[in-house]
Amino acid sequence: MNNQSILRDPTAETSPALRARLEPPASLDGLTVALLDIGKARGDEYVDRLQELLTARGISWRRYKKPTNTRTAPVELLQQIARECQVAVIALSD
Repeated sequence: MNNQSILRDPTAETSPALRARLEPPASLDGLTVALLDIGKARGDEYVDRLQELLTARGISWRRYKKPTNTRTAPVELLQQIARECQVAVIALSD
């Protein structure tokens, strides 16, 4: 079995030229991972499991939640995540 991951961009961004995509870190050691629950059904279960896995590996994490799943995340929330974390996982549940 191959342990490689394929990363996909789930956003509907039409102008990716506005900012360059960052390379994923080689390791999560020493980094803090943001776990963002977007408020869709069962997204919290996904975040719960990621939290368990990160904790078991000794990786720091912080948990966040959008106020509603029908709108984009508030700028203030995104800025907070950028200040406090180096990596983000967005819990899409579809």
